[in-house]
Amino acid sequence: MSDPTRTLVLLRHAKSDYPDGVGDHERPLAPRGVREAELAGDWIRERLGEIDAVLCSTATRTRQTLERTGIAAPARFSGRLYEATPGIVIEEINAVDDGVAALLVIGHEPVMSSLALGLAEEDSGNSAVAEKISAKYPTSAIAVLRTAAPWGRLGLGGAELVDFHVPR
Repeated sequence: MSDPTRTLVLLRHAKSDYPDGVGDHERPLAPRGVREAELAGDWIRERLGEIDAVLCSTATRTRQTLERTGIAAPARFSGRLYEATPGIVIEEINAVDDGVAALLVIGHEPVMSSLALGLAEEDSGNSAVAEKISAKYPTSAIAVLRTAAPWGRLGLGGAELVDFHVPR
């Protein structure tokens, strides 16, 4: 019996605001970000179905993005995802229970684009998606990858890049 295919969804936080006197970690969503996070949640539900678990940065804008998506899966908030490297995010993913079939990670740039491209198999055949991600990974952007690897063994080059969407 083969391993089930797992879906990894990488969502960059929605557009944030820049209020005076508020540190970067505490910046909230801008009105446009609220709308785009809702659109991102709609797209995820329509295209990908149910999300089983969420890994989310502790930054205010990522938490608000998750809230506005309307995705009600169990969430783990990790301070390690704020100002992370792809390796740190992979370590967090590796700690996810293998019973999770669809995992949503909500984080920041530049790590989300680097992570999506780093996890993608070189010969996955979806160069158009990779080119879009390389060009720009704007706020609310969603990369979708699939893998047969258990979360605990997912590493660079271990997934297929299947889709990229920017909800507007």
